[in-house]
Amino acid sequence: MFSKFKPQMSCTGSTITDEQDQYLKVVNYEDTVRQLDSYYGIVKRQLLRHQSPTIGLFPKLSEKHANRAHIRDSIYCAAAIWSLYQAYRRIDDDRGRAYELGQSAVKCMRGILISWIRQAHKVESFKNNQSPQNSLHIVFDLETGDTVYEDDEYAHLQIDVPSLYLLYLVQMITSGLQIIYTMDEVTFVQNLVYYVERAYRTPDYGMWERGSKYHNGTPELHASSIGMAKAALEAINGCNLFGDKGASWSVIYVDIDAHNRNRSILETLLPRESSSKNTDASLIPCISYPCFATHDDCLYSTTKNKAVQWLKAGYGFKRFLWDGYGTVLEENNRKYYEKGEIKNFDKIECEWPIFFIYMIIDGQ
Repeated sequence: MFSKFKPQMSCTGSTITDEQDQYLKVVNYEDTVRQLDSYYGIVKRQLLRHQSPTIGLFPKLSEKHANRAHIRDSIYCAAAIWSLYQAYRRIDDDRGRAYELGQSAVKCMRGILISWIRQAHKVESFKNNQSPQNSLHIVFDLETGDTVYEDDEYAHLQIDVPSLYLLYLVQMITSGLQIIYTMDEVTFVQNLVYYVERAYRTPDYGMWERGSKYHNGTPELHASSIGMAKAALEAINGCNLFGDKGASWSVIYVDIDAHNRNRSILETLLPRESSSKNTDASLIPCISYPCFATHDDCLYSTTKNKAVQWLKAGYGFKRFLWDGYGTVLEENNRKYYEKGEIKNFDKIECEWPIFFIYMIIDGQ
């Protein structure tokens, strides 16, 4: 009788034997490990060596702000470390690197949680009065976790920051990391959900910490903040913060009406960012990675194409039109702009290459 075995064929038409197939698998595995080790070296040199040994946050890497940790920056650093942790879990011998990376991400996420729990009274006040004075701080001391600025000294009201935290918290817990330890922490995360649920009617300062395009200290409704809040609510609804070891009392719930209002207002605002900004680069991480806030393909395409058309440049994306941040004409000795000053920044806006990375991740 003839065997039913059918030899594999290579792309050139030649037959691949079992021995050759096994050899190719070994070679590919070795290449994968070698590439992961290269990424591990980058993460060690550029991220982990700067992580705070006390609270686990990451500094804003400059000489001027070396002792300050911005929550948004720390979340993205933790996300990068966690992503490599996920990759190392899929190889046979990770040499302890998966555990190291996973615990480094846990340390950062818990550092943020602990810094915010110290301001739990603000969350309670914010539920009754959504004012900037009641908002959670987004800048902390790198070593102690204490606040750096007073309530009225910095634009702390940025709904996208706790939303981004909740989004990655769910993903990391789902991947198997243990970040939440006690019911007090579960209760605080539930309060964070209440904090972001009212994004649809809470004017904030947005991702750029400046509020209105005119940079006069006026907050406004931002589509990017509402979109990130919507994505966070969708992700965390029904999530058990204790992972597979939890019970019904460690599950987080979302007000469905609040979610629907955020969705409705987001779809009404898009493709605009706000009343003063026709488009904004912050919409790219909102509708694409990491939030994917809209499920409407037409609205997604319109918003993305508008941002690319108006903001894409040779070295990156402009944050928004007439953005004076970092330009030679911006006067750093004043907190806000004078009336009509933004027209001076036309055609000289800074370009930010990071948005090319967002586009690459999204496959564009």
